[in-house]
Amino acid sequence: MADPRGFLKTRERELPSNRPVPVRILDWREVHEHRAGNPEDLAVLGRQASRCMDCGIPFCHQGCPLGNLVPDWNTLVWREQWAEASDRLHATNNFPEFTGRLCPAPCETSCVLGINQPPITIKNIEVSIVEEAFDRGLVVPQVPEWLTGKTVAVVGSGPAGLAAAQQLTRAGHTVAVYERADRVGGLLRYGIPEFKMEKQFIDRRLEQMEAEGTRFRAGVDVGRDVTGQELRERYDAILLAVGSTTPRDLPVPGRELTGILQAMEYLPPANRVAVGDTVEGQVLATGKDVVVIGGGDTGADCVGTAVRQGARSITQLEILPRPPQERPDDQPWPTYPILYRVASAHEEGGERVYAVSTQELKGDDDGAVRALSLVDIELVDGRPTPIPGTERELPAQLVLLAMGFTGPEQGQLLDQLGVSLTGRGTVVRDEEFATGVPGVFVAGDAGRGQSLIVWAIAEGRAAAAAVDAYLTGGSELPVPVTATSVALRA
Repeated sequence: MADPRGFLKTRERELPSNRPVPVRILDWREVHEHRAGNPEDLAVLGRQASRCMDCGIPFCHQGCPLGNLVPDWNTLVWREQWAEASDRLHATNNFPEFTGRLCPAPCETSCVLGINQPPITIKNIEVSIVEEAFDRGLVVPQVPEWLTGKTVAVVGSGPAGLAAAQQLTRAGHTVAVYERADRVGGLLRYGIPEFKMEKQFIDRRLEQMEAEGTRFRAGVDVGRDVTGQELRERYDAILLAVGSTTPRDLPVPGRELTGILQAMEYLPPANRVAVGDTVEGQVLATGKDVVVIGGGDTGADCVGTAVRQGARSITQLEILPRPPQERPDDQPWPTYPILYRVASAHEEGGERVYAVSTQELKGDDDGAVRALSLVDIELVDGRPTPIPGTERELPAQLVLLAMGFTGPEQGQLLDQLGVSLTGRGTVVRDEEFATGVPGVFVAGDAGRGQSLIVWAIAEGRAAAAAVDAYLTGGSELPVPVTATSVALRA
Protein backbone atom coordinates (compact mmCIF):
# COMPACT_ATOMS: atom_id res chain seq x y z
CA MET A 1 0.00 0.00 0.00
CA ALA A 2 0.98 3.66 -0.02
CA ASP A 3 1.55 5.51 3.25
CA PRO A 4 0.02 3.28 6.00
CA ARG A 5 -0.98 6.42 7.91
CA GLY A 6 -1.85 8.52 4.88
CA PHE A 7 -5.61 8.46 5.44
CA LEU A 8 -5.00 9.65 9.00
CA LYS A 9 -2.61 12.46 8.07
CA THR A 10 -4.65 13.74 5.09
CA ARG A 11 -8.36 13.56 5.72
CA GLU A 12 -9.73 15.90 3.05
CA ARG A 13 -10.04 15.77 -0.71
CA GLU A 14 -7.75 18.09 -2.63
CA LEU A 15 -8.38 18.96 -6.27
CA PRO A 16 -6.65 21.43 -8.58
CA SER A 17 -8.61 24.63 -9.08
CA ASN A 18 -10.63 25.20 -12.22
CA ARG A 19 -9.85 28.22 -14.34
CA PRO A 20 -11.78 31.27 -13.01
CA VAL A 21 -15.32 31.53 -14.37
CA PRO A 22 -14.93 35.08 -15.80
CA VAL A 23 -11.89 33.88 -17.75
CA ARG A 24 -13.00 30.47 -18.99
CA ILE A 25 -16.38 31.55 -20.39
CA LEU A 26 -14.50 33.75 -22.87
CA ASP A 27 -13.05 30.75 -24.69
CA TRP A 28 -13.70 27.07 -25.39
CA ARG A 29 -10.64 25.64 -23.68
CA GLU A 30 -11.00 23.02 -20.97
CA VAL A 31 -12.29 24.18 -17.63
CA HIS A 32 -9.65 22.09 -15.86
CA GLU A 33 -5.94 22.56 -16.26
CA HIS A 34 -3.97 19.31 -16.03
CA ARG A 35 -0.44 20.61 -15.65
CA ALA A 36 1.83 17.62 -16.21
CA GLY A 37 5.05 17.88 -14.24
CA ASN A 38 3.86 20.77 -12.06
CA PRO A 39 5.41 20.28 -8.58
CA GLU A 40 2.41 21.68 -6.71
CA ASP A 41 -0.04 19.40 -8.54
CA LEU A 42 2.22 16.38 -8.08
CA ALA A 43 2.38 17.07 -4.35
CA VAL A 44 -1.42 17.14 -4.17
CA LEU A 45 -1.59 13.87 -6.11
CA GLY A 46 0.90 12.27 -3.76
CA ARG A 47 -1.12 13.27 -0.71
CA GLN A 48 -4.37 11.99 -2.18
CA ALA A 49 -2.79 8.72 -3.35
CA SER A 50 -1.35 8.23 0.14
CA ARG A 51 -4.91 8.14 1.53
CA CYS A 52 -5.58 4.83 -0.27
CA MET A 53 -5.76 2.02 2.29
CA ASP A 54 -5.20 -0.82 -0.23
CA CYS A 55 -8.34 -2.42 1.19
CA GLY A 56 -8.60 -6.15 1.59
CA ILE A 57 -11.69 -5.92 -0.60
CA PRO A 58 -11.24 -2.78 -2.75
CA PHE A 59 -14.81 -1.77 -3.52
CA CYS A 60 -13.52 0.77 -6.05
CA HIS A 61 -13.03 -2.28 -8.30
CA GLN A 62 -16.70 -3.13 -7.90
CA GLY A 63 -17.72 0.45 -8.58
CA CYS A 64 -15.74 0.63 -11.82
CA PRO A 65 -17.16 -1.34 -14.78
CA LEU A 66 -13.59 -1.60 -16.11
CA GLY A 67 -12.28 -3.04 -12.86
CA ASN A 68 -9.53 -0.42 -12.75
CA LEU A 69 -6.69 -1.40 -10.41
CA VAL A 70 -7.05 1.73 -8.33
CA PRO A 71 -5.05 0.70 -5.23
CA ASP A 72 -2.15 -0.44 -7.44
CA TRP A 73 -1.75 2.84 -9.25
CA ASN A 74 -2.39 4.89 -6.13
CA THR A 75 0.63 3.25 -4.52
CA LEU A 76 2.73 3.80 -7.64
CA VAL A 77 1.75 7.48 -7.82
CA TRP A 78 2.70 7.93 -4.18
CA ARG A 79 6.09 6.37 -5.00
CA GLU A 80 6.36 8.57 -8.13
CA GLN A 81 6.75 5.47 -10.33
CA TRP A 82 4.95 6.95 -13.32
CA ALA A 83 5.83 4.31 -15.92
CA GLU A 84 4.51 1.53 -13.70
CA ALA A 85 1.42 3.57 -12.78
CA SER A 86 0.69 4.12 -16.47
CA ASP A 87 1.07 0.40 -17.18
CA ARG A 88 -1.38 -0.55 -14.44
CA LEU A 89 -3.84 2.10 -15.56
CA HIS A 90 -3.72 1.05 -19.21
CA ALA A 91 -3.99 -2.62 -18.27
CA THR A 92 -7.73 -2.18 -17.79
CA ASN A 93 -8.58 1.06 -19.63
CA ASN A 94 -7.67 1.99 -23.19
CA PHE A 95 -8.54 5.65 -22.77
CA PRO A 96 -8.07 6.93 -19.21
CA GLU A 97 -7.73 10.47 -20.57
CA PHE A 98 -11.39 10.21 -21.65
CA THR A 99 -12.79 8.62 -18.49
CA GLY A 100 -10.63 10.83 -16.28
CA ARG A 101 -12.40 13.83 -17.78
CA LEU A 102 -15.90 12.55 -18.51
CA CYS A 103 -16.77 9.65 -16.19
CA PRO A 104 -18.94 10.46 -13.14
CA ALA A 105 -16.55 8.30 -11.06
CA PRO A 106 -18.66 5.53 -9.50
CA CYS A 107 -15.34 4.27 -8.13
CA GLU A 108 -15.24 7.24 -5.77
CA THR A 109 -18.71 6.64 -4.32
CA SER A 110 -17.68 3.05 -3.57
CA CYS A 111 -14.30 4.00 -2.05
CA VAL A 112 -14.06 2.33 1.39
CA LEU A 113 -12.57 5.52 2.84
CA GLY A 114 -15.81 7.23 1.86
CA ILE A 115 -17.65 5.45 4.68
CA ASN A 116 -16.49 8.07 7.17
CA GLN A 117 -14.23 10.44 5.20
CA PRO A 118 -14.39 12.17 1.82
CA PRO A 119 -13.28 9.57 -0.76
CA ILE A 120 -9.97 9.68 -2.56
CA THR A 121 -9.84 11.81 -5.73
CA ILE A 122 -9.54 8.71 -7.91
CA LYS A 123 -10.75 10.41 -11.10
CA ASN A 124 -8.20 13.22 -10.87
CA ILE A 125 -5.39 10.78 -10.10
CA GLU A 126 -6.42 8.73 -13.14
CA VAL A 127 -6.28 11.62 -15.62
CA SER A 128 -3.09 12.93 -14.04
CA ILE A 129 -1.36 9.58 -14.52
CA VAL A 130 -2.16 9.46 -18.22
CA GLU A 131 -1.19 13.09 -18.78
CA GLU A 132 2.12 12.51 -16.99
CA ALA A 133 2.61 9.39 -19.11
CA PHE A 134 2.06 11.25 -22.38
CA ASP A 135 4.24 14.13 -21.22
CA ARG A 136 7.07 11.73 -20.36
CA GLY A 137 6.77 9.79 -23.64
CA LEU A 138 5.55 6.64 -21.90
CA VAL A 139 2.50 6.05 -24.12
CA VAL A 140 3.72 4.39 -27.31
CA PRO A 141 2.09 2.27 -30.03
CA GLN A 142 1.72 -1.44 -29.26
CA VAL A 143 2.14 -2.99 -32.69
CA PRO A 144 1.13 -6.68 -32.91
CA GLU A 145 3.98 -9.13 -33.51
CA TRP A 146 2.06 -10.94 -36.25
CA LEU A 147 -1.21 -10.67 -38.17
CA THR A 148 -3.92 -13.30 -38.05
CA GLY A 149 -5.21 -12.65 -41.55
CA LYS A 150 -8.69 -11.99 -40.14
CA THR A 151 -10.55 -8.75 -40.84
CA VAL A 152 -13.03 -6.86 -38.66
CA ALA A 153 -15.27 -3.89 -39.41
CA VAL A 154 -16.16 -1.71 -36.44
CA VAL A 155 -19.13 0.53 -37.20
CA GLY A 156 -19.04 3.61 -34.99
CA SER A 157 -16.06 5.43 -33.53
CA GLY A 158 -17.25 6.35 -30.07
CA PRO A 159 -15.54 4.96 -26.95
CA ALA A 160 -16.95 1.44 -27.37
CA GLY A 161 -15.92 1.19 -31.01
CA LEU A 162 -12.47 2.66 -30.45
CA ALA A 163 -11.76 0.43 -27.45
CA ALA A 164 -12.80 -2.67 -29.35
CA ALA A 165 -10.80 -1.63 -32.42
CA GLN A 166 -7.63 -1.06 -30.42
CA GLN A 167 -7.94 -4.40 -28.64
CA LEU A 168 -8.62 -6.31 -31.87
CA THR A 169 -5.77 -4.58 -33.68
CA ARG A 170 -3.37 -5.52 -30.90
CA ALA A 171 -4.59 -9.11 -31.19
CA GLY A 172 -3.32 -9.10 -34.78
CA HIS A 173 -6.54 -8.62 -36.72
CA THR A 174 -6.90 -6.09 -39.53
CA VAL A 175 -9.48 -3.61 -38.25
CA ALA A 176 -11.29 -0.82 -40.09
CA VAL A 177 -13.40 1.66 -38.11
CA TYR A 178 -16.28 3.26 -40.03
CA GLU A 179 -17.62 6.66 -38.96
CA ARG A 180 -20.31 8.57 -40.83
CA ALA A 181 -19.16 11.98 -39.57
CA ASP A 182 -16.27 13.73 -41.27
CA ARG A 183 -13.97 13.08 -38.30
CA VAL A 184 -13.47 10.06 -36.06
CA GLY A 185 -14.64 10.15 -32.45
CA GLY A 186 -18.42 9.78 -32.43
CA LEU A 187 -20.13 11.74 -29.67
CA LEU A 188 -16.72 12.24 -28.06
CA ARG A 189 -15.93 14.46 -31.05
CA TYR A 190 -19.11 16.42 -31.64
CA GLY A 191 -21.31 15.68 -28.61
CA ILE A 192 -18.86 16.62 -25.84
CA PRO A 193 -18.07 20.34 -25.69
CA GLU A 194 -14.48 21.47 -25.99
CA PHE A 195 -14.60 22.94 -22.48
CA LYS A 196 -15.11 19.44 -21.07
CA MET A 197 -12.55 17.68 -23.27
CA GLU A 198 -10.44 19.29 -25.94
CA LYS A 199 -10.39 17.27 -29.14
CA GLN A 200 -6.60 17.25 -29.25
CA PHE A 201 -6.79 14.39 -26.78
CA ILE A 202 -8.87 12.31 -29.19
CA ASP A 203 -6.47 13.06 -32.03
CA ARG A 204 -3.48 12.14 -29.87
CA ARG A 205 -4.93 8.71 -29.15
CA LEU A 206 -5.99 8.15 -32.77
CA GLU A 207 -2.38 8.72 -33.83
CA GLN A 208 -1.35 5.88 -31.53
CA MET A 209 -4.06 3.60 -32.94
CA GLU A 210 -3.08 4.37 -36.53
CA ALA A 211 0.54 3.58 -35.73
CA GLU A 212 -0.62 0.24 -34.32
CA GLY A 213 -2.43 -0.55 -37.56
CA THR A 214 -6.07 0.42 -37.03
CA ARG A 215 -7.59 1.91 -40.17
CA PHE A 216 -10.18 4.66 -40.08
CA ARG A 217 -12.91 5.33 -42.64
CA ALA A 218 -14.46 8.69 -41.75
CA GLY A 219 -17.26 10.16 -43.83
CA VAL A 220 -18.68 6.72 -44.67
CA ASP A 221 -22.32 6.20 -43.73
CA VAL A 222 -22.69 2.44 -43.42
CA GLY A 223 -26.11 1.46 -44.68
CA ARG A 224 -26.03 4.12 -47.39
CA ASP A 225 -22.47 4.53 -48.75
CA VAL A 226 -21.72 0.85 -48.14
CA THR A 227 -24.39 -1.71 -47.32
CA GLY A 228 -24.49 -4.10 -44.44
CA GLN A 229 -24.37 -7.01 -46.89
CA GLU A 230 -21.22 -5.60 -48.49
CA LEU A 231 -19.57 -5.40 -45.08
CA ARG A 232 -20.47 -9.02 -44.35
CA GLU A 233 -18.92 -10.09 -47.65
CA ARG A 234 -15.78 -8.03 -47.12
CA TYR A 235 -15.03 -8.74 -43.43
CA ASP A 236 -14.81 -11.83 -41.27
CA ALA A 237 -16.68 -10.12 -38.42
CA ILE A 238 -18.64 -6.92 -37.82
CA LEU A 239 -18.96 -5.10 -34.52
CA LEU A 240 -21.78 -2.60 -34.21
CA ALA A 241 -20.89 0.27 -31.88
CA VAL A 242 -23.27 2.86 -33.27
CA GLY A 243 -24.40 4.18 -29.91
CA SER A 244 -27.83 5.21 -28.71
CA THR A 245 -28.56 8.26 -30.83
CA THR A 246 -32.36 8.39 -31.13
CA PRO A 247 -33.36 11.30 -28.87
CA ARG A 248 -36.33 11.24 -26.56
CA ASP A 249 -38.82 13.87 -27.72
CA LEU A 250 -41.32 16.12 -25.92
CA PRO A 251 -44.86 15.38 -27.15
CA VAL A 252 -46.65 18.54 -26.05
CA PRO A 253 -48.64 21.17 -27.96
CA GLY A 254 -46.37 23.61 -29.78
CA ARG A 255 -43.54 21.14 -30.44
CA GLU A 256 -43.63 22.14 -34.14
CA LEU A 257 -42.56 25.73 -33.41
CA THR A 258 -39.17 26.91 -34.61
CA GLY A 259 -36.45 27.50 -32.04
CA ILE A 260 -36.93 24.08 -30.42
CA LEU A 261 -33.92 21.81 -30.95
CA GLN A 262 -32.72 18.48 -29.71
CA ALA A 263 -29.45 18.83 -27.79
CA MET A 264 -27.62 16.92 -30.51
CA GLU A 265 -28.88 19.40 -33.09
CA TYR A 266 -27.48 22.26 -31.01
CA LEU A 267 -24.19 20.94 -29.59
CA PRO A 268 -22.41 19.51 -32.67
CA PRO A 269 -22.46 22.78 -34.68
CA ALA A 270 -21.21 24.66 -31.62
CA ASN A 271 -18.43 22.13 -31.14
CA ARG A 272 -17.43 22.44 -34.80
CA VAL A 273 -17.24 26.22 -34.57
CA ALA A 274 -15.19 25.94 -31.37
CA VAL A 275 -12.43 24.12 -33.29
CA GLY A 276 -12.48 26.55 -36.22
CA ASP A 277 -15.04 25.06 -38.60
CA THR A 278 -17.61 27.18 -40.43
CA VAL A 279 -21.21 26.05 -39.97
CA GLU A 280 -23.98 27.46 -42.12
CA GLY A 281 -27.29 28.14 -40.41
CA GLN A 282 -26.00 27.55 -36.88
CA VAL A 283 -28.60 28.29 -34.20
CA LEU A 284 -27.03 30.47 -31.49
CA ALA A 285 -28.14 31.30 -27.96
CA THR A 286 -26.80 34.84 -28.24
CA GLY A 287 -29.15 37.37 -26.62
CA LYS A 288 -31.91 34.79 -26.06
CA ASP A 289 -33.76 33.39 -23.09
CA VAL A 290 -32.68 29.74 -23.25
CA VAL A 291 -34.52 26.88 -21.58
CA VAL A 292 -32.88 23.46 -21.35
CA ILE A 293 -35.29 20.61 -20.63
CA GLY A 294 -33.44 17.78 -18.92
CA GLY A 295 -31.26 17.88 -15.83
CA GLY A 296 -28.45 15.52 -16.83
CA ASP A 297 -24.95 15.92 -18.22
CA THR A 298 -26.13 16.68 -21.75
CA GLY A 299 -28.31 19.45 -20.37
CA ALA A 300 -25.32 20.86 -18.48
CA ASP A 301 -23.33 20.78 -21.73
CA CYS A 302 -26.06 22.89 -23.31
CA VAL A 303 -25.89 25.32 -20.39
CA GLY A 304 -22.13 25.80 -20.72
CA THR A 305 -22.41 26.24 -24.46
CA ALA A 306 -25.21 28.81 -24.16
CA VAL A 307 -23.17 30.73 -21.58
CA ARG A 308 -20.25 31.00 -24.01
CA GLN A 309 -22.57 32.09 -26.80
CA GLY A 310 -23.87 34.98 -24.70
CA ALA A 311 -27.41 33.91 -23.78
CA ARG A 312 -29.52 36.52 -21.98
CA SER A 313 -30.80 33.98 -19.47
CA ILE A 314 -30.54 30.20 -19.06
CA THR A 315 -32.93 27.94 -17.17
CA GLN A 316 -32.45 24.18 -16.86
CA LEU A 317 -35.59 22.19 -16.02
CA GLU A 318 -35.83 18.79 -14.37
CA ILE A 319 -39.07 16.90 -13.81
CA LEU A 320 -37.84 15.11 -10.67
CA PRO A 321 -37.39 16.79 -7.26
CA ARG A 322 -33.97 18.15 -6.36
CA PRO A 323 -31.79 15.32 -5.01
CA PRO A 324 -30.24 15.53 -1.55
CA GLN A 325 -26.68 16.73 -1.07
CA GLU A 326 -25.82 13.88 1.29
CA ARG A 327 -26.17 10.15 0.65
CA PRO A 328 -29.75 9.13 1.64
CA ASP A 329 -30.38 6.13 3.88
CA ASP A 330 -31.98 4.13 1.06
CA GLN A 331 -28.81 4.43 -1.06
CA PRO A 332 -26.12 3.18 1.33
CA TRP A 333 -22.43 2.81 0.61
CA PRO A 334 -21.11 1.42 -1.77
CA THR A 335 -24.03 2.06 -4.14
CA TYR A 336 -23.92 5.00 -6.54
CA PRO A 337 -26.23 7.56 -4.93
CA ILE A 338 -28.47 10.08 -6.65
CA LEU A 339 -27.13 13.36 -5.27
CA TYR A 340 -27.29 17.05 -6.06
CA ARG A 341 -24.20 17.63 -8.18
CA VAL A 342 -22.86 20.86 -9.61
CA ALA A 343 -21.17 20.62 -12.99
CA SER A 344 -18.64 23.23 -14.07
CA ALA A 345 -21.30 24.68 -16.41
CA HIS A 346 -23.62 25.30 -13.46
CA GLU A 347 -20.92 27.42 -11.82
CA GLU A 348 -20.90 29.67 -14.88
CA GLY A 349 -24.49 30.81 -14.97
CA GLY A 350 -28.12 29.88 -15.32
CA GLU A 351 -30.80 28.66 -12.95
CA ARG A 352 -31.80 25.08 -12.18
CA VAL A 353 -35.49 24.43 -11.56
CA TYR A 354 -36.65 21.07 -10.21
CA ALA A 355 -40.01 19.29 -10.00
CA VAL A 356 -41.60 21.02 -12.99
CA SER A 357 -43.26 19.72 -16.14
CA THR A 358 -43.67 21.44 -19.49
CA GLN A 359 -47.34 21.43 -20.48
CA GLU A 360 -47.17 23.49 -23.68
CA LEU A 361 -44.76 25.40 -25.92
CA LYS A 362 -46.19 28.74 -26.99
CA GLY A 363 -45.24 30.69 -30.10
CA ASP A 364 -45.39 34.15 -31.57
CA ASP A 365 -47.10 35.24 -34.80
CA ASP A 366 -44.10 34.09 -36.86
CA GLY A 367 -44.30 30.52 -35.58
CA ALA A 368 -41.24 30.81 -33.31
CA VAL A 369 -41.26 29.69 -29.70
CA ARG A 370 -41.69 32.51 -27.19
CA ALA A 371 -42.52 30.76 -23.88
CA LEU A 372 -43.11 27.51 -22.02
CA SER A 373 -46.17 26.76 -19.96
CA LEU A 374 -44.94 25.06 -16.76
CA VAL A 375 -46.57 23.41 -13.79
CA ASP A 376 -45.03 22.19 -10.54
CA ILE A 377 -45.27 18.46 -9.95
CA GLU A 378 -45.15 16.10 -7.00
CA LEU A 379 -44.49 12.37 -6.93
CA VAL A 380 -47.63 10.37 -6.22
CA ASP A 381 -46.96 6.63 -6.02
CA GLY A 382 -43.71 7.36 -7.83
CA ARG A 383 -45.38 9.16 -10.74
CA PRO A 384 -44.97 12.90 -11.50
CA THR A 385 -48.35 14.52 -10.86
CA PRO A 386 -49.18 18.19 -11.63
CA ILE A 387 -50.05 20.44 -8.69
CA PRO A 388 -53.15 22.52 -9.52
CA GLY A 389 -52.71 26.27 -9.32
CA THR A 390 -48.96 26.28 -10.01
CA GLU A 391 -49.21 26.94 -13.75
CA ARG A 392 -46.99 29.72 -15.10
CA GLU A 393 -45.11 30.85 -18.19
CA LEU A 394 -41.36 30.97 -18.69
CA PRO A 395 -39.99 33.15 -21.54
CA ALA A 396 -37.89 31.28 -24.10
CA GLN A 397 -36.70 32.00 -27.62
CA LEU A 398 -34.53 28.86 -27.69
CA VAL A 399 -35.61 25.55 -26.17
CA LEU A 400 -33.14 22.67 -26.02
CA LEU A 401 -34.35 19.12 -25.41
CA ALA A 402 -31.83 17.08 -23.42
CA MET A 403 -34.00 14.25 -22.12
CA GLY A 404 -31.81 11.32 -23.09
CA PHE A 405 -31.87 8.74 -25.85
CA THR A 406 -34.06 5.73 -26.53
CA GLY A 407 -31.76 3.48 -28.57
CA PRO A 408 -29.74 3.16 -31.78
CA GLU A 409 -30.97 4.81 -34.93
CA GLN A 410 -33.25 2.39 -36.74
CA GLY A 411 -33.17 2.17 -40.50
CA GLN A 412 -31.03 0.91 -43.34
CA LEU A 413 -28.02 -0.48 -41.48
CA LEU A 414 -29.89 -2.57 -38.92
CA ASP A 415 -32.41 -3.68 -41.55
CA GLN A 416 -29.68 -4.70 -44.00
CA LEU A 417 -27.85 -6.74 -41.39
CA GLY A 418 -31.08 -8.36 -40.23
CA VAL A 419 -30.45 -7.93 -36.50
CA SER A 420 -33.33 -8.04 -34.04
CA LEU A 421 -34.33 -5.35 -31.55
CA THR A 422 -35.49 -5.58 -27.97
CA GLY A 423 -38.65 -3.96 -26.69
CA ARG A 424 -36.48 -1.03 -25.59
CA GLY A 425 -35.17 -0.54 -29.12
CA THR A 426 -31.66 -1.84 -28.46
CA VAL A 427 -29.99 -4.57 -30.54
CA VAL A 428 -30.56 -8.11 -29.25
CA ARG A 429 -27.36 -9.86 -28.17
CA ASP A 430 -26.25 -12.80 -26.05
CA GLU A 431 -23.71 -13.00 -23.24
CA GLU A 432 -20.91 -13.03 -25.84
CA PHE A 433 -22.17 -9.78 -27.41
CA ALA A 434 -23.25 -11.74 -30.51
CA THR A 435 -26.43 -10.87 -32.39
CA GLY A 436 -28.57 -13.51 -34.07
CA VAL A 437 -26.65 -12.91 -37.30
CA PRO A 438 -23.44 -15.01 -37.54
CA GLY A 439 -20.33 -12.86 -37.30
CA VAL A 440 -22.19 -9.70 -36.23
CA PHE A 441 -21.64 -8.41 -32.70
CA VAL A 442 -22.81 -5.34 -30.80
CA ALA A 443 -21.23 -3.36 -27.96
CA GLY A 444 -21.88 -0.18 -26.01
CA ASP A 445 -25.06 1.85 -25.96
CA ALA A 446 -26.43 0.17 -29.10
CA GLY A 447 -26.87 -3.02 -27.09
CA ARG A 448 -26.93 -1.71 -23.56
CA GLY A 449 -28.94 1.46 -23.95
CA GLN A 450 -27.80 4.94 -22.99
CA SER A 451 -25.10 4.63 -20.35
CA LEU A 452 -21.73 5.91 -19.12
CA ILE A 453 -18.49 6.24 -21.07
CA VAL A 454 -16.83 3.82 -18.68
CA TRP A 455 -19.43 1.19 -19.55
CA ALA A 456 -18.87 1.83 -23.27
CA ILE A 457 -15.14 1.17 -22.97
CA ALA A 458 -15.72 -1.89 -20.77
CA GLU A 459 -18.16 -3.34 -23.28
CA GLY A 460 -15.84 -2.53 -26.18
CA ARG A 461 -13.04 -4.46 -24.50
CA ALA A 462 -15.29 -7.39 -23.61
CA ALA A 463 -16.83 -7.53 -27.10
CA ALA A 464 -13.33 -7.47 -28.63
CA ALA A 465 -12.45 -10.60 -26.68
CA ALA A 466 -15.67 -12.25 -27.91
CA VAL A 467 -14.92 -11.32 -31.53
CA ASP A 468 -11.35 -12.54 -31.15
CA ALA A 469 -12.58 -15.88 -29.81
CA TYR A 470 -15.08 -16.15 -32.68
CA LEU A 471 -12.33 -15.59 -35.25
CA THR A 472 -9.59 -17.72 -33.72
CA GLY A 473 -11.29 -20.20 -31.41
CA GLY A 474 -9.98 -18.55 -28.25
CA SER A 475 -8.80 -15.24 -26.89
CA GLU A 476 -6.17 -13.93 -24.51
CA LEU A 477 -7.60 -10.42 -24.52
CA PRO A 478 -8.57 -9.24 -21.02
CA VAL A 479 -12.28 -9.03 -20.26
CA PRO A 480 -13.81 -6.73 -17.62
CA VAL A 481 -15.80 -9.11 -15.45
CA THR A 482 -18.60 -6.62 -14.85
CA ALA A 483 -19.15 -6.09 -18.57
CA THR A 484 -19.76 -9.73 -19.40
CA SER A 485 -21.70 -10.51 -16.24
CA VAL A 486 -24.39 -7.96 -17.08
CA ALA A 487 -24.41 -8.16 -20.88
CA LEU A 488 -27.69 -10.03 -20.99
CA ARG A 489 -29.35 -8.17 -18.11
CA ALA A 490 -28.33 -4.80 -19.57
